[in-house]
Amino acid sequence: MRIPILKLYDYLLISIQVELDDQTVLQFQEDVLNKIHQEGSRGVVIDLTSVEMVDSYIAKVLGDVVDMSKLMGAKVVLTGIQPSVAITLIDMGITLEDVATALDLEQGLEKLQRELEG
Repeated sequence: MRIPILKLYDYLLISIQVELDDQTVLQFQEDVLNKIHQEGSRGVVIDLTSVEMVDSYIAKVLGDVVDMSKLMGAKVVLTGIQPSVAITLIDMGITLEDVATALDLEQGLEKLQRELEG
């Protein structure tokens, strides 16, 4: 299953609405990086509102997606992180330093625009 990636100006908007498994998250990683490269995207907003739980592997891959996106020149904002996901990420040692977060997709897009504009 593929997670849809929408392009809006120089940004990619991703709202994860499916239950994540190992195969889906690996495909997601590849799709995001390819889309950043193809579109020359400067920013990515990943909305995790519908994600209620992650395991250690999925948490690691999500952290890798953030790091790899930054290496490709795209700033990442994570939105809608559920309390259980936040707890899991911290318990796994995935701190996502220097990653902006917001409560929802709209706030995340606004934060991304502010950070990229100055």
